[in-house]
Amino acid sequence: MSVQDYMSALKLGKKEYHACVNKGAYPYLPVLENLVSDDEIDSEVSLSVDQIPLRLVVGTCNASRTNAFAGNFMPLLDWGTEFSAKWASLSDSQVNEGIRDPIKVYEYMNKFYVLEGNKRVSVLKYFNAVTVNAEVIRKIPKKSDNPEVKIYYEFMEFYKCTRLNDIYFSEVGSFPSLMKLVGIEPDKKMDEDAKKDFVSCFLSFKNAFDSRGGDRFDYPVGDAFLRFIHIFGYDTVKKMTPSDMAKNVAKSWAEFVLLSEDSAVDLKMDPTVNEPKKNILSYLLPRPDSGSKKLKVGFIYENTPQDSEWCYAHELGRQYIDDTFGKQIETISITNVKPEKDDEHAIEMMIKNGADLIFVTSPAMTIASVKMAIAHPDVKILNCSLNTSHKYIRTYYARMYEAKFLTGVLAGALATQNKIGYVAQYPVYGTVANINAFALGAKFVNPRAKIYLKWSSVKGINIEEEFKKEDIHYISDQDMITPQCGSRRFGLYNNEGVGNRQHIAMPVWHWGVFYEKLIQSILSGSWKKDEDSDSGRALNYWWGMSSGVVDLICSNKVPVETRRLVELFRKVICNNEFEPFSDELYDQNRHLQNKKGHEMSPEDIITMDWLLDNVVGDIPAIDELDESARAIMVSQGITRE
Repeated sequence: MSVQDYMSALKLGKKEYHACVNKGAYPYLPVLENLVSDDEIDSEVSLSVDQIPLRLVVGTCNASRTNAFAGNFMPLLDWGTEFSAKWASLSDSQVNEGIRDPIKVYEYMNKFYVLEGNKRVSVLKYFNAVTVNAEVIRKIPKKSDNPEVKIYYEFMEFYKCTRLNDIYFSEVGSFPSLMKLVGIEPDKKMDEDAKKDFVSCFLSFKNAFDSRGGDRFDYPVGDAFLRFIHIFGYDTVKKMTPSDMAKNVAKSWAEFVLLSEDSAVDLKMDPTVNEPKKNILSYLLPRPDSGSKKLKVGFIYENTPQDSEWCYAHELGRQYIDDTFGKQIETISITNVKPEKDDEHAIEMMIKNGADLIFVTSPAMTIASVKMAIAHPDVKILNCSLNTSHKYIRTYYARMYEAKFLTGVLAGALATQNKIGYVAQYPVYGTVANINAFALGAKFVNPRAKIYLKWSSVKGINIEEEFKKEDIHYISDQDMITPQCGSRRFGLYNNEGVGNRQHIAMPVWHWGVFYEKLIQSILSGSWKKDEDSDSGRALNYWWGMSSGVVDLICSNKVPVETRRLVELFRKVICNNEFEPFSDELYDQNRHLQNKKGHEMSPEDIITMDWLLDNVVGDIPAIDELDESARAIMVSQGITRE
């Protein structure tokens, strides 16, 4: 029997060998000493004897036995050698009593390389064993900016609490996210019962995921597991039966497709609206049992329009489409919806109330939007966020940086000193582009202009006092205010003199224009065309000044000549003849961020995490921000904990 097993294993080894040769790949086992040098290792740590996943045993420590095995650990030496006899003897041992003696391995970057016991590993892999008993020595790489090394250091913190190797990720920050979602406390050993529940939950997900072909994706299963927990919540996921798990994995499949390296966000930079082919009254978006011909459009607000300028801007948009479409549509809204507390319930209630199209205006409610969209595929749900990759919802935002560039041109032209203040709220996607665009605009007309950056969400800050100390009078503050707000600090203003604040310009979010054109795209069929042609990618509407979604309102205090200059820049931006982020751009450390003669890609503009060389200030860390920033930073923050 042992001879037959060896011949079968030999056949598998030669098949793997020839497959690798035909692909031009290395046909033998990877050798650790060829992969990493001693100079790259910080230290070695003994992890004692442990059961390790056999699938993570991928190579050998030195080259002495490399040619005896194919890359799948199956033998390559013909029958009759001493090697084949020892392999066959181990095969008998495995069949009769099981191989019990631990092998000895080095662990490097969560992969295991055999120092003693290559044949035992080969036999166990042949018999499809899941784990092997091993004495483990960990080689710890030196810390670096390499993302793989950063992920590994996060893994070691996770391993310290769980002693689990099976879960791994391709993105920095994933292990801390998983630990937070599951309730694993750093530096504290995980409770054994909680650990069993966690392992059972992961294996149930992995079985459902692999059975649908998830093992063919180019990322570790941990990435998909984390996305799944984000959507459904760990408490819900761990209670799913295998049947429920399979159903929910199937419902969420498009989310896993998006995680593939070849799947990116499809940015729609401008509206693609054709003339509607039918009247809105005849467009049967509502479900057949609703009994209504009206298109019902819902709006979810995190706060109220009375106490939040962001919600107020969207509320003006809701009122705009009410006036524009009249009796052809009905709009409803829910205010004071708190992310991760009652956001799912609010969306559910809106759907029960007959909403066909829902605009969720807070990026902190992205996950709730996805979960409800998966549960209600007939309802169109959009979330107001940027750089978000989800298939079941569409996201939308505006290129406010274009209006900020014009505001910077104004500030640079009018400021008598070379100091200009800028107030930002949260360091989220798009905000840094706004800051840099403003700084760039000021630099266009005044090369000596310096932009002094302050963040309103930083704990304990008194921005007005800080600007006073710096003797700064021209300030770009929040884009707008609510009617009931007592403060008059908004837009670009001159604060020179007590009680003598002069407003110069105000960037404007025209959400009503966006909502009108989005609804028209549904009527014209553009929505469906985008859906059919997106190749499985997430859709993000990111419209700018050319679509009328953002603009700049100037006061009559702006000199005619300066106004003409601003109008000229507005015209070339709207005609796509000029992109602010083009040509040579240097950051605060004088590192080149954009080459001469090149335009920055939209993706690079969205994800900017650096400040232009004429900006004085920095991007705050999460722990410097107040509690109000936490929820939005989780989904949209460019800084990491």
